[in-house]
Amino acid sequence: MNCFFTKTLSGALAPADSETAAFLARLKLGQGLRAEVKRARNILFHRRMFALLNFAFDLWDCPALEYQGQPVAKNFDRFRKDITILAGFFDAVTNLRGEVRLEAKSLAFHNMGEEEFERVYRAVLGVVWDRILRSKGYESPEKVDAIVQELLRFE
Repeated sequence: MNCFFTKTLSGALAPADSETAAFLARLKLGQGLRAEVKRARNILFHRRMFALLNFAFDLWDCPALEYQGQPVAKNFDRFRKDITILAGFFDAVTNLRGEVRLEAKSLAFHNMGEEEFERVYRAVLGVVWDRILRSKGYESPEKVDAIVQELLRFE
């Protein structure tokens, strides 16, 4: 399991996300752990990316579609991948029919460094503003980014 921590003013490590907090809550008092420690990308910036994606997803007007008589649902994971691909961060792969498919690059901490993640964020911000938020009346990508940062203050 990957756990994420932040250093507190007292020098102690505190869980940086809900999954890590839940994992620690399940440990018995005094139970030891063995860990390999790596400096993580800025977790606040990672949260900012997902706040932006969630904000855009909530405002996205998904067309009412059906597939084989069943309604097609909005899906956040597919949305995130499509936005990442549109932002230019993908790998081209082939399927069994020999067709080229685009697979979104992973945004996971261990798959992308800080500098690349910042480039992805800026590109994703541009895509969601251009494809979704501009038509909703938002002035600019910079204004959207300011809104996203304000939303993070209430988490």
